[in-house]
Amino acid sequence: MGLLPEGLLLGVDIGTSSSKGVLVQPDGAVVARASRPHQVSTPRPGWVEHDPEDVWWRDFVAIVGELMAAANGRRLGGLAVSGIGPCLLAADQDGKPLRPAILYGVDTRATEEIGELDAELGVDTILRRCGSPLTSQAVGPKLRWLAKREPDVYAGTRMLLMASSFLVYRLTGRYVLDHHSASQCTPMYDLDAARWDAEWAELVAPGLPLPDLLWPTEVAGRVNAEAAALTGLPEGLPVTAGTIDAWAEATSVGVREPGDMMVMYGTTMFLVQVLTAPSPHAGLWGTRGVFPDSFTLAAGMATSGAVTDWLRRLVGGDYGELVEQAALVPAGSRGLLLLPYFAGERTPLFDPRARGVLAGLTTSHGQPEIYRAILEGIAYGVRHNLEAMAEAGGAAGRLVAVGGGTQGGLWTQIVSDVTGLPQEIPAETVGACLGDAMLAAVATGVPIDHRAWNPIASTVHPDSGRTELYSAYYQHYRELYTATTATVHFLAAQQHRSG
Repeated sequence: MGLLPEGLLLGVDIGTSSSKGVLVQPDGAVVARASRPHQVSTPRPGWVEHDPEDVWWRDFVAIVGELMAAANGRRLGGLAVSGIGPCLLAADQDGKPLRPAILYGVDTRATEEIGELDAELGVDTILRRCGSPLTSQAVGPKLRWLAKREPDVYAGTRMLLMASSFLVYRLTGRYVLDHHSASQCTPMYDLDAARWDAEWAELVAPGLPLPDLLWPTEVAGRVNAEAAALTGLPEGLPVTAGTIDAWAEATSVGVREPGDMMVMYGTTMFLVQVLTAPSPHAGLWGTRGVFPDSFTLAAGMATSGAVTDWLRRLVGGDYGELVEQAALVPAGSRGLLLLPYFAGERTPLFDPRARGVLAGLTTSHGQPEIYRAILEGIAYGVRHNLEAMAEAGGAAGRLVAVGGGTQGGLWTQIVSDVTGLPQEIPAETVGACLGDAMLAAVATGVPIDHRAWNPIASTVHPDSGRTELYSAYYQHYRELYTATTATVHFLAAQQHRSG
């Protein structure tokens, strides 16, 4: 059965705090968009979960219904989905979830299992074979955690699903996973060979049937009759293999050439850089890319927008007011320095016990200075990650900024000033779901111009004077973490005991 002729392209993304969808013409013109907010569940310290039925499936059905109504009878040509990841959703042989989904690196429950696997397999060997060290981001330790701590659930587990592959299974009945997502199932995926490592997979998750592997640019299957009845999607609609949201978002802004880098301003800060070959680094994630034969280096901070939201909720007001007031504060926040590790830190520290620190406070400081210090602290974290990427051989070439944090201008300006690098701002900021629509086009053979779909609207240029000032602050930012590590680790232990 051949692919359908060109029609509207549908993309849906399941994010950490909201789901979004977009309906796009083959020339890239956005016909309609839809979104649904949701929340994570944190039943214990270090646990971060989603209910796949209540969040992933319910959001998907609601968004598809809204977009189908906007299609107004026009034919669809393809569908792609993406989602937060890497996640661990344990499901039975029928794809029924057996427990809430365990989310990506913000969920730090498997620390003990990381240590076990490092000892069994060897830290250096894991890095060489898998491209990434074992961290809270990796799926492998979480699978072992499940087998040890919830053996009854593990005994019934016959599918390893993520947000995107859960939806693909519901729509098509195919148990698949894309190569990029699989490459974050460390240590079960061989990065160079682009396949599951059978020996290590059996060691980590004995007896678990693993999904077939496809590229995000491949069609996994077609919407079946049952899914069509539940969603209103046309039966037979091609559905791609899906992928993780940050990589779909990078696709949405044309980050696909070697040296291109996406900087995502969201609840967390995430960076994705395209490479031509693997470049393992102990402080970063090395993965397969979205397109065949491509590789990426990735970095992610545990919190970014989550910290600005914390302050907003603490003091009241809205973001517009906070940004307007913080813009009046000079660079350096009148002598404040913040470590933004409010939920531990991922790259390049990989320290789940790190905590936020605000240094230099006096009674003369108020919320404008604190808000600006938060933005500056996150920018120092971006610089730290960019330096690690350069060490790995991935020096930044072209930076493209995406996400809700690009609105308003102050945050992106601070990041450019701290790093000394310009950032391009694309015209369309709808996010990963637009990248999904692009992948649906590629998978169904629709010729598209990635740059024309989402052209660059503006460029943020650094101010050299502020860059020099921020460099002095940055050195103290690095030293502040080292100087306070013992204290914050002690405090983190007290928080776990009291939690």
